[in-house]
Amino acid sequence: MTFTAKDLPSEITNSEEVRQALGTIRTSFIRMRQQMSEVIVGQQRVIDLVLVAILADGHVLLEGPPGLGKTLLVRTLGDVLALSNSRIQCTADLMPADIVGTTIVDQEEGSSKRRFRFREGPVFHQLLLVDEINRATPKTQSAMLEAMQERSVSVGGTTRMLPEPFFVLATQNPIEQEGTYPLPEAQLDRFIFKIDVELSNRKEMNEILERTTAKLESHVSTATDGSFILAAQHVLKQVVIAPHIQDFVTRLILATHPDSEHAPNWIARDVIVGASPRGAQAIIRAAKVAAVIDGRFAVSLRDIKAVAVPALQHRIVRSFEAQTANRLAIDVIEELVREVPILDKGVFHG
Repeated sequence: MTFTAKDLPSEITNSEEVRQALGTIRTSFIRMRQQMSEVIVGQQRVIDLVLVAILADGHVLLEGPPGLGKTLLVRTLGDVLALSNSRIQCTADLMPADIVGTTIVDQEEGSSKRRFRFREGPVFHQLLLVDEINRATPKTQSAMLEAMQERSVSVGGTTRMLPEPFFVLATQNPIEQEGTYPLPEAQLDRFIFKIDVELSNRKEMNEILERTTAKLESHVSTATDGSFILAAQHVLKQVVIAPHIQDFVTRLILATHPDSEHAPNWIARDVIVGASPRGAQAIIRAAKVAAVIDGRFAVSLRDIKAVAVPALQHRIVRSFEAQTANRLAIDVIEELVREVPILDKGVFHG
């Protein structure tokens, strides 16, 4: 079964229609997850977070050593979601035109007339894999920044809209640092999640070997299409979040700033720059999806905690002391989630 926009109401007029629509989205998520698992061995947390990010209309940064299936994940995702997809291998000599496209001169056949024609780059696909994004120069990264934020590109004084839906899944290698350009904070902030891709365990490794060396072919079926994803994103905005849960997210973000009254004393030691308001938006958008997947129609604290680390770990800048002590951003976020108090309903401070 393939879910399309026709499976969701074009207009929702009452709460019962909302519940039915959210139930359909949950069923579609389960099918997407099942189809992805037909090809991707293990990495269930990565698959779930990527699917959550897509339903929350966000880009994803995947970090992990080579050979863990990041490229295969994106290719499989394109097949399962019936999205056009493309891949960019970032290198130091990659130019912005290699991503967004360029204007060329065409000569009409049988005529001496010439005309300008725009040749689209790989960014004009619904699902774009940007491999080793930190190997691209800052000039090229700035072209990606416009595409990710504005969902458009500017070429030759003309702004061209990108297809909808549009998602960037970028990868970077945490080990090799030679010849890389660390992503600026402004660009990192455009990713809804940063997901750490970890090495498979013994059982998963053996299954990977069986699938790839014993001629065992895995096939996936289309689970949804772009029209359904766009419709689902619209419906998910109607998921309810209580004021005191939203306030917890607000205070969590403020607690990452050393100069905030909401920050614990140790933050000034570990953090230089805290998370932006986009961090709060990312948490709430993702938490709404997480709630629906769990069969609920309102965001709970459990949903916030489930997405806080991938939504915030790339948005804070650690101090030199924290880095030398090998205190990871994940450690900082997890400790904040434990320490930020949960206020009674309707109680707000500052």
